[in-house]
Amino acid sequence: MDYGVDAVVSLISRIHSLSQDFLRRKMTEAGLPELVSSHGFMLFCLSRTERMTLGELAQRINRDKSTTTVLVRKLEAADLVATERDESDSRKKYIRLTEKGTAYNAVTARLSDELLRTSYRDFSAAEQDELLRLLLKLHGNIADARAE
Repeated sequence: MDYGVDAVVSLISRIHSLSQDFLRRKMTEAGLPELVSSHGFMLFCLSRTERMTLGELAQRINRDKSTTTVLVRKLEAADLVATERDESDSRKKYIRLTEKGTAYNAVTARLSDELLRTSYRDFSAAEQDELLRLLLKLHGNIADARAE
């Protein structure tokens, strides 16, 4: 395919779609449950801390609390996360990974590494760094425009 510089956002969207297809296929091969990318990002965020409040998690994944609640319920049903109430404030709910959620993250980390190796095939280290620098700049421009 021939892409011009004005097709960068379209190309990024296609790369995202191809990446999701790659991961979905690999997850199916690994026998992992079908989850949307928001679920995977939630599990990743929870792997970086012992537990998070629903509000903290919602902020981290850039979703409102009601949407986050629905996502957490699906992860609970799959036994990937558990929720618990704060002992001193019953209105506060914490979410943490279960043992199964931790194991899930280990497999998805391996699959993400495989995707990165595939993505960066034939890229020099300097090209990888430059790509990241440019994508961060592009992200910043769009994020700044969103805030205006």
